[in-house]
Amino acid sequence: MNTVAALIRSLRPKQWIKNLILYAGWLFSLGERAFEWSNELALFGRATWAFAVFCLLSSSIYLFNDIMDVRADRLHPVKRKRPIASGALPIPLAACTSVVLLAAGLAAAFTINAGFAAAAVTYFVLVTLYSLALKRVPILDSMIIAFGFVLRAIAGALAVEVAISVWLVVCTIFLALFLGFAKRRSELVTLGDAAANHRDILALYSVGFLDLLITICCTLAVISYSLYSISSHAMSVFGPDALLTLPFVFFGVFRYLYLVVLENRGEDPATLLLHDYQLLGAVILWIAVSTILLTLKPGLLNNVLVQ
Repeated sequence: MNTVAALIRSLRPKQWIKNLILYAGWLFSLGERAFEWSNELALFGRATWAFAVFCLLSSSIYLFNDIMDVRADRLHPVKRKRPIASGALPIPLAACTSVVLLAAGLAAAFTINAGFAAAAVTYFVLVTLYSLALKRVPILDSMIIAFGFVLRAIAGALAVEVAISVWLVVCTIFLALFLGFAKRRSELVTLGDAAANHRDILALYSVGFLDLLITICCTLAVISYSLYSISSHAMSVFGPDALLTLPFVFFGVFRYLYLVVLENRGEDPATLLLHDYQLLGAVILWIAVSTILLTLKPGLLNNVLVQ
């Protein structure tokens, strides 16, 4: 039972929250078609199947990464407690499980459609290249993580066969870059002088440089979403009510920035989201308000804004 528990921990189910972005294509296409429960449930089911595929692929990659990084993880104050690094999970079992999950995920991807399968394969290849070599190239390492989020968003749109919005890509990549550089900053601050022993790439960064990159990406993320909210695409889907989602985005981004800079808690975005109730509340409220506006289109700002 201890081995089973260790294996489940190594799959990192908490990190599956990152794959929720696969629902974005379905969610933001609600306002572009007549709402019918049967049709929406079918599309939601396909999005959920796509989500499950990426959870399988993600867990396969997590196991592979932990095997590759086992020596470095043993030098990390937190990661040394991971099952593989601590010895609780044998490496051969972890390797076999990784292969099985990969095969199952890729096979399931082809049951959705060819476009989604191509995105899933591209995601796997990209993340594998990251693990083997690209994570040692400064700037590019965080860009690859960001592209992984973009591929998830694109894959979700392909799964439900809706148009891929350029705004979805732009907003996702800036937000993902913000999270990626924040993660590097937290690693650098947490590990201090031993940072390079854990991850070679950290020797090529500094806190000041990362703060600059974080500021740039944070600004671009907020601006890109603000521009989206007044774009012709958003107006056609939400009407002027898209502006009502801005406060939740602003608070969420700024709250995350606060937690990274003042509390040094940005090393694990998924865990931070689940444990910081202010941040989680902002995300839930953003999803709730967006869903209401997309499905009901109440036109609350029609009498306030001048067209």
